[in-house]
Amino acid sequence: MRRKKFLSITLIALGCFCVAGASAPAQVSVSGAGSTFSSRIYSKWFEAYGGVDPSVRFTYEANGSGKGQKLIIDQAVDFGATDSPMSDEALGRAPRKILHIPTVAGAVVISYNLRGAPALKFDGQALADIFLGKIVQWCDPQIARLNPGATLPDSDIVVVHRVESSGTSFIFTDYLSAVSREWEIAVGRGKAVNWPVGLGAIGNDGVSAKVRETPGSIGYFELSHAGRNQLPFAEIKNRDGYFIKASPDSVTAAMATATIPEDFRFSIVNAPGAGSYPIAGATWLLVYEKPQDLSKGRKLVEFLKWAETEGEKMAADLSFAPLPESLRNRVLKVLDTLGP
Repeated sequence: MRRKKFLSITLIALGCFCVAGASAPAQVSVSGAGSTFSSRIYSKWFEAYGGVDPSVRFTYEANGSGKGQKLIIDQAVDFGATDSPMSDEALGRAPRKILHIPTVAGAVVISYNLRGAPALKFDGQALADIFLGKIVQWCDPQIARLNPGATLPDSDIVVVHRVESSGTSFIFTDYLSAVSREWEIAVGRGKAVNWPVGLGAIGNDGVSAKVRETPGSIGYFELSHAGRNQLPFAEIKNRDGYFIKASPDSVTAAMATATIPEDFRFSIVNAPGAGSYPIAGATWLLVYEKPQDLSKGRKLVEFLKWAETEGEKMAADLSFAPLPESLRNRVLKVLDTLGP
């Protein structure tokens, strides 16, 4: 009698386990790759979204915007991430239509490693000349003129730049091309350019680390890396002659001036306005209008709708600027056409 009771309890338990196991939804895995510029906020979003929809798991490799564009064209990932809009030629290589979904905007800062961490100012011409290798010492009159009273060492400037295909590089070279005709002709704008001078590093983390460990160096990277590495970053003279410090507010001011087309490919460098930071750019997630895997496509659209609403509230704390409401509403309308 006792044995029958034990067997009965065991079978009931197994029956409950089987029913529970049968009803548990399978987890959908969605993969992405690309931008290091925006990797911090995307990682935060993916983590937070796990509490919203535990049935989906996001994986993301921060390997540069160029890689993100290539992998989405090759359909090796479910979404790409980029800080530079895809060209018409690149979009033409994709097997189906790719959409640019803007998420947030951010600042590329000019950071440096000088004794005493003086607060410096630069204009576009000085930056172009530094990265062209025409200004080679910190005490150069062009820098001194912009920074009266600052202690500038009689030492060489060590330029640090990205070596891989990078959206951060695109934003920076887009800016330099906008403010310097010489830069535009000699080097131009692009995710990967032929840098005239300098040391190379991989990723925003790599450039910020190289600047931190190299006395006399100067480099460019996404705003939040300056704080994390305890590095100063310069005020930059904007189109209207104001020296502006990078912040979510000054990026928002720049984005407010942008004319944004239907396909959401736009630039906000060298923006006008008293409060606009001039080296700023949007970042996009790249998705196929018609995904191969419908279940992954539905989960990705649901996530994007959450990101454009709830996720935007996290932007400022991570040194990014949320999209203006008018742009966000336009993006949501596009996402509604992609829903299940």
